[in-house]
Amino acid sequence: MKAVILAGGLGTRLSEETSTRPKPMVEIGGKPILWHIMKMYSHHGIHDFVICCGYKGYVIKEYFANYFLHMSDVTFDMQANSMRVHEKRAEPWKVTLVDTGDESMTGGRLGRVAEYVKNEEAFCFTYGDGVGDIDITATIDFHRKHGKSATLTAATPPGRFGALDIQQQQVMNFKEKPKGDGAMINGGFFVLSPKVLSLIKGDHTIWEQEPLMKLAEEGQLMAYEHHGFWQPMDTLRDKNRLEELWASGQAPWKKWE
Repeated sequence: MKAVILAGGLGTRLSEETSTRPKPMVEIGGKPILWHIMKMYSHHGIHDFVICCGYKGYVIKEYFANYFLHMSDVTFDMQANSMRVHEKRAEPWKVTLVDTGDESMTGGRLGRVAEYVKNEEAFCFTYGDGVGDIDITATIDFHRKHGKSATLTAATPPGRFGALDIQQQQVMNFKEKPKGDGAMINGGFFVLSPKVLSLIKGDHTIWEQEPLMKLAEEGQLMAYEHHGFWQPMDTLRDKNRLEELWASGQAPWKKWE
């Protein structure tokens, strides 16, 4: 199975990091968050990726062009004009990088890579800025069992602010960073039938609007409920939180060895 990953947005709310690189290349623990997402999929046996590039896409292309060398021991013989790779530690990935335009919306980017997934029984699709301890194998099994056109992973949004219970100006209860009102949101990590590609009208199509709304109206959109860890990297605060988790050795999304 293939996994399509959106990696072309501007990341304006993370401008401290994205002025020189696309958001999916912002690093957590010295590796781009895109790498973390790919490792999540790879842990579940998915090694074939289609990356939707856009803003500063050349940075992603250069990263993967040099990835093999970065992950291996190499001898350069300048006199013989040769290069010898001693030990290969790179992952067994096939990575297709597609320029999907600087201005394309999320649905438009998916439409631009239709050629690479149109003949698949189903394919995975997600954003290039979120991680979690999601059981991707279970999402695929769930998708196959229900037989509908689309599955999204429903996640609980992380809390951002402390909640106060105030009575007569006295704080009676304080909850640090509660997880909202219990409502679940679209956490990405979709499993899709190629049939959904027909709902994309052009570069201007926003995946989360017309296509998903149409699928829901037709009863073709199912939700795999994920109640574990899930965290998008929308702001510098989010990035720092993920960095702290990685540095602690307790990153919930790291299931690989």
